Amino acid sequence: MPIICAIFLTALNAPEPVDLVVLNANVITMDAKLPVAEAFAVRAGRFVSVGSNADIKLLADSRTHILDLGGKTIVPGFIDAHAHPRPVYDEDSRWYVVEAGPDKVKSMEELIAAIRRKAEKTPKGMLIAGSGYQETKLGRHPTRQDLDKATTEHPVIITHSSGHLSVCNSAALALAGVTKDTPNPKGGEFQRDEKGEPTGLLKERAAGIVRSAAPRQDASESDKLDGYRTCLHQFLANGLTGVHVAGTDPGSAAMLTAARRKDCPMRLYIMLREGNIDRAVELKRNTPADEWGVRYGAIKSFYGNSLSGQTAWLYEPYANQTDYFGLEPGRSRASLNALVLRIHKAGLQSCIHSNGDREIDIVLDAYEAALKAAPRPNHRHRIEHCSVVNEKILNRIKALDLVIAPHSYIYEHGDKIENFGAARWDWMIPNRSLIDQGTVIAGNSDYPISAAKPMLRIHDMVNRTSAEGKLYGPKQRCTIDQALRAFTLGSAYAEFAEEQKGSIEAGKLADFVVLERDPRKVDAKAIKDIAVLRTVIGGETVFEKR
Repeated sequence: MPIICAIFLTALNAPEPVDLVVLNANVITMDAKLPVAEAFAVRAGRFVSVGSNADIKLLADSRTHILDLGGKTIVPGFIDAHAHPRPVYDEDSRWYVVEAGPDKVKSMEELIAAIRRKAEKTPKGMLIAGSGYQETKLGRHPTRQDLDKATTEHPVIITHSSGHLSVCNSAALALAGVTKDTPNPKGGEFQRDEKGEPTGLLKERAAGIVRSAAPRQDASESDKLDGYRTCLHQFLANGLTGVHVAGTDPGSAAMLTAARRKDCPMRLYIMLREGNIDRAVELKRNTPADEWGVRYGAIKSFYGNSLSGQTAWLYEPYANQTDYFGLEPGRSRASLNALVLRIHKAGLQSCIHSNGDREIDIVLDAYEAALKAAPRPNHRHRIEHCSVVNEKILNRIKALDLVIAPHSYIYEHGDKIENFGAARWDWMIPNRSLIDQGTVIAGNSDYPISAAKPMLRIHDMVNRTSAEGKLYGPKQRCTIDQALRAFTLGSAYAEFAEEQKGSIEAGKLADFVVLERDPRKVDAKAIKDIAVLRTVIGGETVFEKR
């Protein structure tokens, strides 16, 4: 009897077996207490121990899966803090949107040909949409006359790579009733030629007027679900384990939630659009405290325009147009102040898109007023992008304790900032200045504005060179450790989740990425070429490069 009791007590005191042990790795933990490790163990979806091979081996038993990485590098799962997931369809699908980026079309003729091919498969009168064109790569913006060459029997609207400009054909203008005499909407502009006729180029809110008038077919719920799953699978293959969805409605959020449930368990932090404040409060309150798959608590709004679309509102004129300061936002200061205060008092996180220095100062005024009216520590209100700054703006950001999600897309869009003038480049996309003053920055792609590829985005933060090799703003270059931190702990902090993820530490969610090489030991120009070999969420492999 005493022997049986002793065996029973020994079983009770025996350590619980672990599910996964990873050995012989170069683990970049992002944990200041243990920056580098050789191994770790995972149980029930969380790291339980991080350390040496010898120590971690002791935790394994016959039920433990052992992964020997032979010296490969591991980093915490990457988190994209500002992206716009969208359904991705095959070119043969009727829901396919014409891809007009430089990787797909190299000239105006190729763009016209791609639209013509889509027109042949689209019922007459229905909208043909496209996305991603870059005037700097095509030589100029397309015009309605260019698009008319593809089809006059369909309305056509092609969105610029910035998402803040579009170009349409004559049929689309006609459906919207836009003529020489149509006034510009507040916060938008119909570009006109020397005779005052619309060229087809639509800036900011002008695009919405034309787009809303064009008849379109909408994808079925099943097709949308498959399209979202394709998008999320692409994210996983690039090493993303989490995404902040930057502005959506409850219906689309529900669709994303359904898409991730099948076999792509991306962790989502949802920013609902400003018309859904009450719903965001409800969803935040009703999300289980231990649920880290889909979370709510933020509102995305706008005060300002586009950097790469060159509509951002500036104090000083653009270098190529000495009488052009960008477009003044359509929203009034009073409206912005009221919105921010309502979000703030609701206990939500405010995330405001703003790019130009003149816009940003007004956003800072709104945050300052809200915090004065209702002080709230640890609010973590954000500015999304915050692209053109000065020393005063940086100081105000620090004083208000804001979180910033700057761009890191010079590789794709360096040529778009030429027209801001070289004198501004060291004050644009100010990742390094923000880090140096102690402001938390959240790494992001602004997908689809730039590729949701963390290694390319990290490369961009470190190098700040365009694909053509030109350096823009050397003072804002980051170290590799700073860039890695932005896409891990920085993004986790930006969603109030730094105690749950963003580093490889005991107790945190077991999200990690296996890389082909150590980004700290390669030439800076080769960071973007480091392959993702494996993506793991909650201890389960969700992508493996074979």
